[in-house]
Amino acid sequence: MKKIALFLMLVPCFYLSQMKTGTFSDLEIQQKENPKPVVIHLYTDWCAVCKIESYRLSKDKEVVSMINDHFYFVNFEAEKTKEKIHFQNQEFEYLQNGNSGIHELALALSKNKNQPVYPLWVFLDKHQNLVYYQEGQMTPEKMKQKLLEISAL
Repeated sequence: MKKIALFLMLVPCFYLSQMKTGTFSDLEIQQKENPKPVVIHLYTDWCAVCKIESYRLSKDKEVVSMINDHFYFVNFEAEKTKEKIHFQNQEFEYLQNGNSGIHELALALSKNKNQPVYPLWVFLDKHQNLVYYQEGQMTPEKMKQKLLEISAL
């Protein structure tokens, strides 16, 4: 009886949809093996809009499915990621500023070079060319629209 109860409690966990996230180093290897468009999400842990947006997007099964099936997804914490990152044939490092800092890659991806706006979305085609850029919140509806447009390229 205990095994059945445990099984029934765990079954819903298998049906939760999650976006498959990768790193920039994973991306370089994956793009060589199987080129796909890329979605890069820059956020910070202090950004309330980022948290709400991530929750809403991860709950939309269609968005999760589209990203997992047709894109590479990189979720990038711009102010806490401290390791050196190799991306598009360049090296990027963390820039310490007292008790905080920002990653050079966040600045390179942002159009606002002094301070990126969070959340920040960068969409690249399978050749790593910028095809869409958005500062601020992305709704599930807007995400689906952009994913469809980019996957048609």
